[in-house]
Amino acid sequence: MNADQRQSSIAAAVAREGRVHVTELATRYGVTVETIRRDLSALDRAGALRKVHGGAVPAPVSASPETGVAERELAAAPAKAAIAAAALEALAPEEGMTLLLDAGTTTAALARLLPVGLGLRVITDSLLIASLLAPRDGISMRVLGGQVRGITQAAVGPEALDALARLRVDAAILGTNGISAEHGLSTPDPDEAAVKRAMVRAGRRVIALADAAKIGQEHLVSFADTADIDLLITNAPLPDPLASQLATTGTEVRIA
Repeated sequence: MNADQRQSSIAAAVAREGRVHVTELATRYGVTVETIRRDLSALDRAGALRKVHGGAVPAPVSASPETGVAERELAAAPAKAAIAAAALEALAPEEGMTLLLDAGTTTAALARLLPVGLGLRVITDSLLIASLLAPRDGISMRVLGGQVRGITQAAVGPEALDALARLRVDAAILGTNGISAEHGLSTPDPDEAAVKRAMVRAGRRVIALADAAKIGQEHLVSFADTADIDLLITNAPLPDPLASQLATTGTEVRIA
């Protein structure tokens, strides 16, 4: 087996197994550890995998461009509805529960399902979620202040951050543009990432909602490590190394 054949085989093994180790690959292919490290470096430069300490993992999926609320509401709508239903079950709303709902179309799907009559108190940075819940009697609705990003209809900036710094809620429910083992939960905009990070700090319980298209994607700014999340709800089984990392951190995963 020549170098090109070996590297092709290694790339296939990483895609299949999720994570490979240098020493195991050296034994498998009957070459030195130094040769395997050179192979992994070459494959990393080619974008076929990502070289990490002691081995390699799959290369992250290229992040898709940020889209507006109207377009995102149409994308993966059945998956988002299923995730929202699973999130409601996981929340098991109780009388007077306080909820922090992040901006996003999956969190908006959850907002549509929240029951009235329990005196729920909901705080959000999302104009979309505010418009859905404000007309509903029996739910107390508070909107964070600040500048509004048109593309996501989310409030950002010092006013939102100051308000979040004073909050402690029963559950913070967040959306994300991407989630990976190495970059955690991420989003394209630094201002929105700051708000999401503050939401994570404000929640006694932190729940992330992410449809399968978000898995493996990495965007500009990470706002939470996987260890910061108590529960991840998605709609498809997770690949390694993300599944293994979540198991290590004790993050519960539910498949809707």
